[in-house]
Amino acid sequence: MSTTEQTVTALPTGSYNADRVHSSVAFEVGYMGIGAFGGTVSDFDAALEDGRLTGAARIETLEVKDENLHTHLMSPEFFDAVHHPEVSFSTERASVEGSEVELEGAITIKGITRPATLTGTIVGPTVDPYGNERYGLKLEATIDRTQFGITWNADMPNGAKALDDDVTLKAELSLVKGV
Repeated sequence: MSTTEQTVTALPTGSYNADRVHSSVAFEVGYMGIGAFGGTVSDFDAALEDGRLTGAARIETLEVKDENLHTHLMSPEFFDAVHHPEVSFSTERASVEGSEVELEGAITIKGITRPATLTGTIVGPTVDPYGNERYGLKLEATIDRTQFGITWNADMPNGAKALDDDVTLKAELSLVKGV
């Protein structure tokens, strides 16, 4: 542990916002039983207000490696971005033990809200070269996409499905106090 960091026992109080240049929001899902594909969202917000984490990601800014795939993901078969332009999350309870963190709350996708638990690590506080106090949160959650109305799939010749139901959501947040 560096001399600029302290042992964390709870999420910090005060107002912190994500530094989007140094943060990321992404997803990954198994594909055809042999690999995975994923994407990142370039336009998102996250805030930590007195220990409660909230955020939203604009679906249209989802970046994937294929333009046709992006168009399909925006369609009603997946995110239905025209009618549901954001995925959002909000935590209700947090527990911190050392650098490990568990956040219980809810995620909303396609207008459907379900409970979710995000787990990961917290680092900080630290002060950046410009005098700003920062915390880092690295979080992950696995959700069943079908519970949010995302049920599209394709049959493989062996009878398996092309797309897994479980999706891993990932966020690496650099949170800056008062910004």
